[in-house]
Amino acid sequence: MVTYNMARKVELEKIRNIGIIAHIDAGKTTTTERLLYYTGRIYKMGEVHEGTATMDWMKQEQERGITITAASTTCFWKDHQINIIDTPGHVDFTMEVERSLKVLDGAIVVFCGVGGVEPQSETVWRQADKYKVPRIAYVNKMDRVGADYFSCIEQIKTKLGSNAAAINLPYFNKNEELIGIVDLIEEKLVTYRDEEGVELILSDIPLDFAPTALKYREVMLEHIAEFSEDIMYKIVHNVPLVKEDIKKAIREGVINNKFTPVLAGASLKNKGVQLALNAVCDYLPSPLDMPPVKGIDPEKSQYKEIATADETPLCALCFKIASDPYVGRLSYVRVYSGEIKTGTYIYNSTRREEEKVNKIVYMHANKQEMVDSVSAGEIAALVGLKDTKTGDTLCEEDSQIILEEIKFPEPVVTLAIEPKTKVDQERLGFALKKFEEEDPSFKVRYDHETGQTVISGMGQLHLEIFVDRMFHEFNVEANVGRPEVAYRETITKKVHAVGKFIQQTGGHGQYGHVVIEMEPQEANLGITFEDKIKGGAIPQEYIPSVKEGIMTAALSGVLASYPVTGVMVTLVDGSYHEVDSSELAFKMAASIAFSEGLRKARTVLLEPIMSIELVVPYEYMGVVIGDFNSRRGKVVSLGQRGNVKLIHGFIPLAQTFDYVTALRSLTQGRASYTMEPSFYQEVPEDILNKIVVK
Repeated sequence: MVTYNMARKVELEKIRNIGIIAHIDAGKTTTTERLLYYTGRIYKMGEVHEGTATMDWMKQEQERGITITAASTTCFWKDHQINIIDTPGHVDFTMEVERSLKVLDGAIVVFCGVGGVEPQSETVWRQADKYKVPRIAYVNKMDRVGADYFSCIEQIKTKLGSNAAAINLPYFNKNEELIGIVDLIEEKLVTYRDEEGVELILSDIPLDFAPTALKYREVMLEHIAEFSEDIMYKIVHNVPLVKEDIKKAIREGVINNKFTPVLAGASLKNKGVQLALNAVCDYLPSPLDMPPVKGIDPEKSQYKEIATADETPLCALCFKIASDPYVGRLSYVRVYSGEIKTGTYIYNSTRREEEKVNKIVYMHANKQEMVDSVSAGEIAALVGLKDTKTGDTLCEEDSQIILEEIKFPEPVVTLAIEPKTKVDQERLGFALKKFEEEDPSFKVRYDHETGQTVISGMGQLHLEIFVDRMFHEFNVEANVGRPEVAYRETITKKVHAVGKFIQQTGGHGQYGHVVIEMEPQEANLGITFEDKIKGGAIPQEYIPSVKEGIMTAALSGVLASYPVTGVMVTLVDGSYHEVDSSELAFKMAASIAFSEGLRKARTVLLEPIMSIELVVPYEYMGVVIGDFNSRRGKVVSLGQRGNVKLIHGFIPLAQTFDYVTALRSLTQGRASYTMEPSFYQEVPEDILNKIVVK
């Protein structure tokens, strides 16, 4: 570990907190590796396919050649400090993207020049829309056969609904080899003196390419004029445009999410990456360009804002927990305002607890640099926080604020684990506790009927990684079952239910009585609880126990003991006894009421339905669609990309566990697919009978 005393090196307006997001295999980590190399953060470029990429530091990442966990680092370019988070592309780890975007100010969205806008590209774009993250687009792999820059831009406009335009163009020689990039703002051709792409050569745009460059410069200016009155005025009145005018307008458009500048490159061939770094500094926002952070004042139960500055009260969000073999628990935080110093106490307003900061470190993948403090606008990791979890707000006790929590989706795949010995049982418990802390989309429960530990996650690969880590990091010996679908139960009609828990045993008894209404709602909303008690029928101190009893009862339904979802519960009435009532009594009464309501409300079983896109050579279309339909799949649309067909549809998760093998067999290994959870749907009766019997 490197230790040095470091205050923030640049002013707030020159800080960029950015993420690299994309579909799997678009080249995110390769691009990040080049960003680090050109900024001098690393001195040798690692490669994903060789397992030497700096940001893919986990053993499982190096073996599989994919990013699993979001890794952060800091680098410097043209007097700007750039804090980078490289995120996973595989849909099973989409929560890593979600929680990273929550704390970032901008993003580079990487697209494959051949694949264009792929399914996971749409997912990460929607996630960026959700958090209103300004972004620039980088079309990678322009050196590959079949790459089509302008088709990719068109897809960004049509599929993603963005006002996008090229601000530079790929330049090919007569042999169709990518040799440089034409900068439409500087009106120069950028080529490279060496293979590593370190030294740039600026020259005039070749005469044979000048008409193309002029055409796309005008297209770029037309798109900018759509939101910039200044550029529109100058175009209409033939006022000469200087590059500073254009850059200023692009920056305003990006920050306000009105424009997406598109850049070309080939990261593996070291072309176009420095221009992307320039675009990060020129167009993506600093912390000062973002609106003040908003949250709830827990004391007054009203909204409050805190401006981004070192002098304002502390406000930070913990967006990730990680375990480190040397320093223990790392809490990754984004500081929105104020300052955190080593050795001081900070307040966790979410859990109402004080925490001591033992150390502060800047992360470089899995390496650390100790610092004395971290200030507004920065991202760092804190050592020493014992009870802080992902999504918690950190602030000052006399100026409390609670930021909006990060919402995590329900897991869709489960796996049973049986440890071989008592020692393995203890190790397993320790490992799973750490995994739950690190990844809130990973769930653990103990099945008392079978004596098995059941883990749940976002997909097969998600669980595979945790099982692999369990074996290698924690030396757990265990039998692991087959992946199974995480079914859910829900209700189909509104019902009234009563729960009473009354016991008399001589001394103090137990008395709890609740009346609830239960009605269906969307499955992705889970269980929601509302208190509508009037006149103090149940004292306020027992209401949390009622909610806890309902949430506990919802973990196991009445149809096949699967968790319950999609239910709105309203507490409408009840009664209490001045002596015998207790928190336990009301918790039990609520649990009884909820179970009774499930029996009355015609419970049904739900299964996760996946959105899927298949890429299939034309000659295999018939056989693939036939097999897809036999798996209860539903084709929604057909499309074409080059010489392959695209099939978009929906398929039950239960039908996909052996789909990779089946698809390869049907197409001689030439077809591929990507999928992600989409919605829950009622299980057909013939399938239901098999599940309930099982």
